[in-house]
Amino acid sequence: MPELIWDGKYDDQGRLLGPPRVALPFQTIETVNQSAQERQTALEQRQAGHAPEWRNRLIWGDKKYVLPSLLAEFAGKVDLIYIDPPFATGDNFGYQAQVHPDNGDGKPQLKLDYQPNLIEEIAYRDTWGGGLDTYLKWMYETLVFLRELLSESGSIYVHCDWRTSHYIKAVADGLFGSDNFRREIIWDIQVLSGFKTIANNYIRGHDTLLYYVASPSVVFNPPRQPHRKEYLDRFNKTDDEGRQYFDGRGARRYLDDAVARGKAVGDVWSDVMSFQQTPTALERVNYPTQKPEALLERIIKASSNPGGLVLDCFVGSGTTAAVAEKLGRRWLAADLGRFAIATTRKRLLAIPEVSPFQVQNLGRYERQAWQSAELEQEQDYRAFILELYRAEPLQGYSWLHGAKANRLVHIGAVDVPVSLDDVRQAVDEFRALVSSGAVASSVVGVDILGWDFGLEADTEAKELAHREGINIRLRRIPREVMDSRAVAAGDVRFFELASLAIDRQADSDKHSATLTLDSFIMPQEGIPAQVREQVTHWSQWIDYWAVDWDYRNDTFNNQWQSYRTKAKPKLKLAAEHTYGEPGKRAVVVKVIDILGNDTTRRLEIEV
Repeated sequence: MPELIWDGKYDDQGRLLGPPRVALPFQTIETVNQSAQERQTALEQRQAGHAPEWRNRLIWGDKKYVLPSLLAEFAGKVDLIYIDPPFATGDNFGYQAQVHPDNGDGKPQLKLDYQPNLIEEIAYRDTWGGGLDTYLKWMYETLVFLRELLSESGSIYVHCDWRTSHYIKAVADGLFGSDNFRREIIWDIQVLSGFKTIANNYIRGHDTLLYYVASPSVVFNPPRQPHRKEYLDRFNKTDDEGRQYFDGRGARRYLDDAVARGKAVGDVWSDVMSFQQTPTALERVNYPTQKPEALLERIIKASSNPGGLVLDCFVGSGTTAAVAEKLGRRWLAADLGRFAIATTRKRLLAIPEVSPFQVQNLGRYERQAWQSAELEQEQDYRAFILELYRAEPLQGYSWLHGAKANRLVHIGAVDVPVSLDDVRQAVDEFRALVSSGAVASSVVGVDILGWDFGLEADTEAKELAHREGINIRLRRIPREVMDSRAVAAGDVRFFELASLAIDRQADSDKHSATLTLDSFIMPQEGIPAQVREQVTHWSQWIDYWAVDWDYRNDTFNNQWQSYRTKAKPKLKLAAEHTYGEPGKRAVVVKVIDILGNDTTRRLEIEV
């Protein structure tokens, strides 16, 4: 069998190079739509060492880490895989974030053209940056893991276009076997009103789906569609019982049977309308690569049964997860982009009685793996972060590690969030240095750099700064620092945390609490001036917020939420909850801004 070769497929000794296999534990950062009883049951099961009840999973992370990390639990267990990877040279991960009017009355929205962050850009360059060779290597490494995840009765659909379909088929034939290639499906996406004329070429009017199976024992439920009117008009005779029929090829066929059964679906799908054909479709969320639900409904119904497990590791706007949920399938959905995760979460929440699901990432485990591989000592790690922050090392102190202009710098560890105690220790050391004259009198504040921050750190740090008269800034260490190409590009930025203020009211008689958002200050780096000037109320920066009314120092459990949609752009700024009995409660509020970034705050309420 002929073999497709690309640069980097084999090493110098002629050995086939497989993908890196870094398997890391997943961190559950949020549970959505889980009742208090379900939460208690899950806690008890974990404490007893039992496997918890199944939860669908929405995973934020790069597929090169996500896929090998799924193998331990799901190798050979996924019933259906659909992927819609980037396949058009020149595309990127940019999108248009929506900035709604502050009154939410449906007036035209401001559109913020958001460019991808550096990690997303690098991922795209890894796919296409070296031309066809890097694309084929990237696709091969992806399909290797997907083949291992697929069950023996499973199917995979790879969505591609004219640029890549023939190359992907050659790669997939080598992994799945040419005998397991079932069909090339043509999805007709032509605009019904016609295209603009393009000189010297035919008009592009279709996408391609390559359909492979793992074995001959594949699940397949033949899809059917309504017959065309021209065919049904042929049933123009009536028998003695009043049934319409026609005689075809020597056999009598009845109209009611034909309508009930429908027509078997072929490999050219012209009945599933694209968003070019239905630009105002209600399901459209203005995500650049969104696919219609009808397309995924056909695939999921045909190639899985209720309760089966569906995987999409380029989930984008969330179509695969949303349709799998509606059809009663279990699902695993992943994406590199934080905006994709935010969009998918909202889309799932809009489904009536959506089953509980988890939002996960690889978090500190990914950072630990990076530190172990790249930086041998703790001081190497701190020196590296200080260099990226353009600060000078400061020797001989426990909590202050560097200096930049008129500020001192604390570097948080890779594996634990920066706590309020960390901030206090850094401030105490700062105060001691200033009073002893060890630093210049012009030094006025402390920058606290961290990968994550404790729930109370931001608010408490501001209160501490006010009491002590010290300027304290909390800045997030971005994921980009873990990628050597991002570092070489010199565009690693440390953004200040957003600021969230919440008013709390408790009614002791009713054992109820009310939370009201008072203000939200979002970092303005990267926001165009013309957008900032037209924002008249701080709530316009918020896309979604949620409340865990009974936080137990575990995973954030989303028990209430308000979010904007195209149909309902207005955001509720207050939330109320009634408790079954009096007592002191820890409450956590999570806000997602229009760019997909989250800000979390912990409160104490007594009812």
